[in-house]
Amino acid sequence: MPKILFVMTGADHWTLADGTQHPTGFWAEEFVVPFEKLKAAGYEIVVATPGGVVPTVDKGSLAPEANGGQENADHRAHVIGTSTELNNPVDLAGVDLDDYAAVFYPGGHGPMEDLAVDADSGRLLADILASGKPLAVVCHAPAALLAAQGEDGANIFAGYALTGFTNAEEAQAGFADKAEWLLQDRLVAIGADFREGEPWAPKVVVDRTLITGQNPASSGGVADELLKALS
Repeated sequence: MPKILFVMTGADHWTLADGTQHPTGFWAEEFVVPFEKLKAAGYEIVVATPGGVVPTVDKGSLAPEANGGQENADHRAHVIGTSTELNNPVDLAGVDLDDYAAVFYPGGHGPMEDLAVDADSGRLLADILASGKPLAVVCHAPAALLAAQGEDGANIFAGYALTGFTNAEEAQAGFADKAEWLLQDRLVAIGADFREGEPWAPKVVVDRTLITGQNPASSGGVADELLKALS
């Protein structure tokens, strides 16, 4: 059975501009929806985090209003609580890309804290880009791309068309004026061709082997494009 690596945040907070720590982690929908789609298609999922810590779910992402109702919220909470893959992660530093057909990064504010500056993740991203295998990244997880630099010091995703959580969405979520930096601004600064869609509406951008989604609602579309790339 071919394997897909889920690289997930190990952070349980996001440090804001004033130094306070906002409790966070990964976003439930962005893990559960692709996880279920990819498993249903016959792929084995392996979760990796910095240090091999069990990922923390952002409690806000389990609220009924974040899931289209209580039924979805309960289902996603159940999947997260019972997933052996999620609760037995491997250490990101020990990952061998040869073992995997593709790599997927779910979001949540957590990646802004750790994956944005994680050297192991940065090396993995460089390796997967060079390998030609599909790479899928959604919402705040494109923060991880900031740590991927080439030998010349330039970001390897410069010139790629991509998307991620937008400044407008961060403002509507109430964090734009509290954050130390904004994801859209940083992606533009590294030379990426940032493609912004309507706030909260599904938007998926595919450029070469890179598949990105703007927000939680884009999770399913990102998984569908990843399956298409693997077929």
